[in-house]
Amino acid sequence: MARSTATLVGATGGAGATRLAVELGATLARDGREAAVLDAAFATEGLARHVSGRVDPDLTQLLTADRPLDDGLREHPVTADLDGRLDLCPVHAPFERLARAKTADAARRFEALLDEAAENYDHVLVDAPPVAANQAVAAVAAAERVAVVAPASERGVDAVQRARGRIADVGASVDAVIANRVAADGDWLDRDAGGDPDHPVRSAEAAVPESEATGAASVPASAPDPEPGFAPAVARVAEAVLGVDVGLEFEEPGLLDVEADALLPDALS
Repeated sequence: MARSTATLVGATGGAGATRLAVELGATLARDGREAAVLDAAFATEGLARHVSGRVDPDLTQLLTADRPLDDGLREHPVTADLDGRLDLCPVHAPFERLARAKTADAARRFEALLDEAAENYDHVLVDAPPVAANQAVAAVAAAERVAVVAPASERGVDAVQRARGRIADVGASVDAVIANRVAADGDWLDRDAGGDPDHPVRSAEAAVPESEATGAASVPASAPDPEPGFAPAVARVAEAVLGVDVGLEFEEPGLLDVEADALLPDALS
């Protein structure tokens, strides 16, 4: 199995890169792989909401005190129900340490941690904000692949163009664009059949529909009990982002999945 690293860059704030990174990691672990997610979105500290207990040390301490990666890794609770493994390296720090973790020296240390993770995991994902700080620059420069996560809206279209420009400015390139939170009732899978997707982000290589699960406690919805429609889309995103084949099978909706009222004549419903 080829090892790989990929950075998920939020095209704009609230694009959902953190949630998608965790879902991708869980999907890979369900496929029997070992995956890790590193947090470069210092401002939101979103990855910390997906672990239980105290986050100490966090990723910023690894960057500022030159500590090994293992010190900051936390096993995601879902790992117990999967064939593989999902570990997270979150950020939860006071402002003073966040500032020190954004220096150029800390960015070089971030690249070293990413290399260290790549030696110990099948796949390493980085949750990164829009590229505007040293750690985000390091995340896109050091990863083998870069994916831009954008909301499936006109705002997302504009944000993708800005993200492409910023990533190019730091000497990297975009390998995939992911349209996130696509309306579930849209024909957003048309691209698989050679057609155009039913959402504004036409440049997207893959799309993820809205999930029925809400809140960090409901994540991941793709494993171990895959949500129909959502989980298969996450698997396709994993293939687009990492360039791998995910060998998972998903149940197709059948007759028993249809609401009984939908089968009744109008006069009886």
